[in-house]
Amino acid sequence: MIAILDYDAGNMKSVEKAFLKLGANPVVTRDYAKIKKADHVVLPGVGSFGDAMDHLKKYELDKVIYELVEKNVPFLGICLGLQLLFESSDESPQVEGLGILKGTINRIPKADGLKIPHIGWNDLTLQNDGRLFQNLPANPYVYFVHSFYLKAKDENIVKATTDYGVKIHASVEEGNVFACQFHPEKSSDVGLAILKNFMEV
Repeated sequence: MIAILDYDAGNMKSVEKAFLKLGANPVVTRDYAKIKKADHVVLPGVGSFGDAMDHLKKYELDKVIYELVEKNVPFLGICLGLQLLFESSDESPQVEGLGILKGTINRIPKADGLKIPHIGWNDLTLQNDGRLFQNLPANPYVYFVHSFYLKAKDENIVKATTDYGVKIHASVEEGNVFACQFHPEKSSDVGLAILKNFMEV
């Protein structure tokens, strides 16, 4: 069973539909007992970093996440879910992230010809043999919606990058913790292949 963590941060339904399409049995929940039984856990999300951290704490899902990571349960953060796994964000400077991975979330700098938020398809440059990208083409296109980007402290955990006026760490992996700044659930066949690879971890 795949648990999709529900903390009032949107984007749950499209993630659920993508896993259903792959023949999985996803459950959108904040019920600790159900989450504990899951083989894989997903933290999706759109919205503000500060509000999202407040909601995780309100439902005590932060404690559940730490426990899951400790137990090495395959865990996937998507978009805002990626950002929350890190230490801090320019969006909410006074708010600490989960700090499971080391790095900061920075505002995408303004540049001529680039719209912010970054919305649309970009190709990825794959590196460091990421398990999410097994059997994918070298420069797959995926769908992004974001105004802030990850700069990971350790380049070795970065499995995919993209460029949007700045080099963006678009996907990371450390142990059984995976995260994507882009939306695999909205990235057509490539995205489904990424989610399938996650299911097989």
